[in-house]
Amino acid sequence: MSINTVLKYIPQRPPFVMVDTLIFCNNEQTQTEFFIKKDSLFVENKKLTETGILENIAQTCAARLGYLSENQPVKIGMIGSVDNFEIYALPCANEKLSTTITVTAEVLNVVVLSASVMSDDKLLATCNMKVVLTDIVSE
Repeated sequence: MSINTVLKYIPQRPPFVMVDTLIFCNNEQTQTEFFIKKDSLFVENKKLTETGILENIAQTCAARLGYLSENQPVKIGMIGSVDNFEIYALPCANEKLSTTITVTAEVLNVVVLSASVMSDDKLLATCNMKVVLTDIVSE
């Protein structure tokens, strides 16, 4: 799936899009890829910032929710909390991220997940995140 296809699953729009490709998705696990462009909003000193990594994880969750509820309006989600956020290295512009989220719980409008972000075979970041879905839908 290309970025054009991913856009139908997420509420974000360029230049705020932090996922390019939906690689895999089911109820429990989702994987996306993102090529870091040097002019990305979250690139500073030629590296993707911690905020950019968190947004990439959140948008991976958004892609999952949009994909699983295809043919329905995409709901807006908000990061409710982030726990155990570990950065092992910041990726550089022109690197490709591979982000995997695993849903550990889903109750009403809250999704609890664990995430890992890789570049090639190098682990860059991990965290646990809660995403709260609103009743607001993107247009």
